[in-house]
Amino acid sequence: MDMMIKNDTFLRACRGEATEYVPVWYMRQAGRSQPEYRALKEKYSLFEITHQPELCAYVTRLPVEQYNVDAAILYKDIMSPLPAIGVDVDIKAGIGPVIANPIRSLADVERLGEIDPEHDVPYVLETIRILTKEQLTVPLIGFAGAPFTLASYMIEGGPSKNYNKTKAFMYAEPKAWFALMDKLADMTIRYVKAQIRAGASAIQIFDSWVGAVNVADYRQFIKPTMERIFTALRDENVPLIMFGVGASHLAKEWHDLPLDVVGLDWRLPIREAKEMGLTKALQGNLDPAVLLAPWEVIEARVKQILDEGMAHEGGYVFNLGHGIFPQIQPETLKRLTAFIHEYSAKRKG
Repeated sequence: MDMMIKNDTFLRACRGEATEYVPVWYMRQAGRSQPEYRALKEKYSLFEITHQPELCAYVTRLPVEQYNVDAAILYKDIMSPLPAIGVDVDIKAGIGPVIANPIRSLADVERLGEIDPEHDVPYVLETIRILTKEQLTVPLIGFAGAPFTLASYMIEGGPSKNYNKTKAFMYAEPKAWFALMDKLADMTIRYVKAQIRAGASAIQIFDSWVGAVNVADYRQFIKPTMERIFTALRDENVPLIMFGVGASHLAKEWHDLPLDVVGLDWRLPIREAKEMGLTKALQGNLDPAVLLAPWEVIEARVKQILDEGMAHEGGYVFNLGHGIFPQIQPETLKRLTAFIHEYSAKRKG
């Protein structure tokens, strides 16, 4: 364990070890609802912040200091490594990532290059080093987008409601599809290993949009690639977490992969995940919209989730079932963290 880490509760929970209380962090805790972050965003774009390691480290560290969470997650975007392999991506305000050169054929896939993280994304690795060598006393979670989700942007040319082009490519061009999965798996493995070498002590893979795919297609077109990624990352000896939205039907498939923690969105109760046979550590899963309700509503929902989480023998980390959105008050998150720590410590005590 890194000498800087004083609070390793999150890492122990990921490994299914005993903890004194339930650890918590929040997806999109860096930025979003923080006034300090909003002031920065008036001056800088997301890409500009992530390209300035000191500034990016500040944004990553802020929620740990403000909310007292048990882990930090690197502030960046799942698109960060794509320019390195030849994807012309721009994050447009109010839209999201827009890609000028979408993938249409096997030839387009073959034109994609390889990532050399130290050369192509040195600012990401420098941010990790600053945080883990100088600033954080909790673990830093590094992350990457999963191949299906990255491919969906690369094929659609931007965000999509139904992923029709992506699925059509998968069904009609299987050779090109698997070539693309291989390229993105290679990129993900290299990129994540570089984050771990720089100091990240856990990794979350976001397959945000894979819920669009049914179980049979997941097994055929996506799971072998995920198997390869997690197998390659296994020997790094850090907890590996999987998360997607609207993908409850795939929770069992994820559980089969060589990973440590299955992240749940708010649609699948922890109790039901357990009944499905999930024995690994679980992470989740309060609907972030609940955080706009009065405190007594929040507290009742959180108690129920904590009770189910603590009854799960495999290990448990509290999180939201998706990311924080801008309307959520920092004060609420601070109060929520304190409540989770106190309530679970009492129950465990």
